[in-house]
Amino acid sequence: MVLAKNLKHLRTASQMTQAELADKLGLQRTMISAYEDGRSEPKLQTLGVLAGLFQSSVDELLYHDIQALGRKAQQSKQIKVLAITVDSEDREQIPMVPQKASAGYLNGFADPEFVESLPQFSLPNLSTHATYRAFELSGDSMLPLVSGTVVIGSYVEQLTQIKSGKTYVLVTVTEGVVYKRVFNYLEENGKLFLVSDNEHYKPYEVKGEDVLEIWEAKAYISTDFPSPKDKAQPATLEDISQMILDLKSEILRLKY
Repeated sequence: MVLAKNLKHLRTASQMTQAELADKLGLQRTMISAYEDGRSEPKLQTLGVLAGLFQSSVDELLYHDIQALGRKAQQSKQIKVLAITVDSEDREQIPMVPQKASAGYLNGFADPEFVESLPQFSLPNLSTHATYRAFELSGDSMLPLVSGTVVIGSYVEQLTQIKSGKTYVLVTVTEGVVYKRVFNYLEENGKLFLVSDNEHYKPYEVKGEDVLEIWEAKAYISTDFPSPKDKAQPATLEDISQMILDLKSEILRLKY
């Protein structure tokens, strides 16, 4: 068990002293010290209170090395309450986040007034059972989709719904707004691996806890027509399979 290590890590990450944690639990400070040193273990009731206090699960506290592997995704964890806009006939619209508005979106994505200030449009042939948002791409990491392409994404409510190998627009604390092919390793180490279709860009990881919003790509709008002579092509199934193998090897390397 890694309980002692987890308790100390979560307490210090929350900028909480041993005395403050003891007050919340109705215990002496020396008992918290004993928990963190591994000299004593909390009773089941206290363990449940600790799990709620640190937004964790008892299983994660007891068996998952949070400091080394990151937080595990909880099955019920939802990303954020979603701000939406509708037209005069109460039909939901698609707000578009231009490249220049990406930085502001990090602060305003949950603000209905900010979302309402974005350009709005609607598209036919999209399911009416989902909420959509459009993002203007920047750069060439996802060729053949070029800079300026608008990707329309469907809102993903839970992190556990992310399907490995599919493309998503992610709004994250660490990377801002990005469009990538995502591989879901939340259960293994609490992280997502983000892969570019352009092989010149290296994949990287993002902690699940750093994801603010995620949108599964459903359509795109572009004024650029890809040429069959273009060297950069979308990733094939073989490419994706190799990516998965490479990423699994990287996970094993990070664990040990």
